Amino acid sequence: MFVLVEMTDTVRIPPWQFERKLNESIAEELNKKLANKVVYNVGLCICLYDITKLEDSYIFPGDGASHTKVHFRYVVFHPFLDEILIGQIKSCSQDGVHVSIGFFDDIVIPPESLQQPAKFDEAEQVWVWEYETEEGAHDLYMDIGEEIRFRVVDEMFVDTSPTGPSSAEASTSSTTEEVQKKEAPYTLVGSISEPGLGLLSWWTNS
Repeated sequence: MFVLVEMTDTVRIPPWQFERKLNESIAEELNKKLANKVVYNVGLCICLYDITKLEDSYIFPGDGASHTKVHFRYVVFHPFLDEILIGQIKSCSQDGVHVSIGFFDDIVIPPESLQQPAKFDEAEQVWVWEYETEEGAHDLYMDIGEEIRFRVVDEMFVDTSPTGPSSAEASTSSTTEEVQKKEAPYTLVGSISEPGLGLLSWWTNS
């Protein structure tokens, strides 16, 4: 679930921090810049693990700050495919079941990856597994707040860095629509379509 990623960056330290140890100032600046941010094709950055190498620091004309090239390792949330995770159901919609693991909310289990047969209850706004038994079908509801075990089957990264207008004719209304439809930079796709996966209560309660 968590991996160490080797990174390189040039860190700017303002002059009023020169009295501090360089390592402390650099660690603080790296965490300010990266903590709780998604790096494209890397994952969600959590915290600095260690600094492996500091190159020479430079002060450029017109800028009193020091600039240091830093090699470091960062703790990143990036589950591998087929990893089993446990989260809580945050909401349900026609798109599937939306899951949170506390610090990361962009997890979706699409309808085709639910235990089958499944249906969406419009009145309750929850997905239901129609569990077949010898006595007939039983409706097992996927209620909000329930703990759910799922398998990571896919991941999607979206480059959300700022871009210029696509054309000179782009109107304000279309720009507003784009903002409203803002995509998550990193989304996990889960599946519960196998025995043992799904709500924990399904498998622990007799």
